[in-house]
Amino acid sequence: METTSQTLLVIDDDAKLNQLLTNYLGEMGFQVLTATKPSEGLRILSRNKPNLVILDIMLPEMDGLEVCRTIRKDSTVPILMLTARGETNDRIVGL
Repeated sequence: METTSQTLLVIDDDAKLNQLLTNYLGEMGFQVLTATKPSEGLRILSRNKPNLVILDIMLPEMDGLEVCRTIRKDSTVPILMLTARGETNDRIVGL
């Protein structure tokens, strides 16, 4: 399989999901960085400049929407929001 130089940052408090995404995306040739806390994710983001952030909405410390707002203050990195919430309002706010 062709490898890429793309780096992804996964911010999710579910360590098992982080591992699953790391394994799957790693097999696809991506370098995957993970964080289980928003503060850790923001620190990794500032040091590594990933090509994409995969961000859970329900996180400890601050929710994913606040993390997204914080990222947007200094970066235009694409953000893919993950959530178990299915309400239309949550989807709209995530956009």
